[in-house]
Amino acid sequence: MSILLAGCGDLGTEAGLRFAAAGHRVVGWRRSPDKLPSAIEGVAADLSAADLPPVPADTTAVVVALAADSPTEEVYRAAYVHGLSHVLDALERDGVTPRRVLFVSSTAVYGDAGGGWVDESTTPAPGGFSGRILREAEEHLLERLRGTGSSPVVLRLGGIYGPGRTRLIDQIRNGFAVIPAEPRFTNRIHRDDAAAAIVHLASMEAMPAPVYVGVDNDPAELGEVLRFLASETGYPEPPAGDSGPLRGGNKRCSNALLRSTGFDVVFPSFREGYREILAGTGVRHP
Repeated sequence: MSILLAGCGDLGTEAGLRFAAAGHRVVGWRRSPDKLPSAIEGVAADLSAADLPPVPADTTAVVVALAADSPTEEVYRAAYVHGLSHVLDALERDGVTPRRVLFVSSTAVYGDAGGGWVDESTTPAPGGFSGRILREAEEHLLERLRGTGSSPVVLRLGGIYGPGRTRLIDQIRNGFAVIPAEPRFTNRIHRDDAAAAIVHLASMEAMPAPVYVGVDNDPAELGEVLRFLASETGYPEPPAGDSGPLRGGNKRCSNALLRSTGFDVVFPSFREGYREILAGTGVRHP
């Protein structure tokens, strides 16, 4: 049985290593397959192009983990909508019907909820083009796979942090961080927990729901996160002021449905996750 990773960047690679450790054959499509670890069979593929490589006939699950090269509407559409469509076309072309197709999306599809709670039952209301395009891709997946025998799963991830993803730490260190004057909630998930959630949903025996929210257990106010990071690193607490538009909007995302499947995160809040990152980076005030 094979797992196909359509898009094999940092997150896809971590998921692939976990699939391989569980005994699966893992095939990874990416532009530079030579960068993949040996546990993943790398195949050169440009997902923005229609001519994709053959799909292994014994593929049981496909994980579509795409990324846009630049933050423009045109590039987002090419990556997420067209890229997903090309993967589904390849499955149809080769007559392969995997048990499950999982698309990695984002909580950006919810837009701004004014600090309120959102979950899978909340109607998406994206505020920017990124959320709108991701929502379009989600709907495309659900529609294309209806009645095909493949169960579609959308995993809406919060902000991913972890190894190499240290934006807030860098802002603290460089003195660019600003604590919002008004409370603004953020939602995140450690890279390792995001990869583990992908593996769990793609391989669990029970029939999955069509959509899951992938975040940790603690929607956190941004100021609290920044104060924590300043304290942990020994840098001055950032000033309060106008921090501009909040990435992802002001909302609190619930992971209750994901946890009801038997999955739980290793890093339940930003505290555990960032402490692990800081232990590995040695970022402390000199």
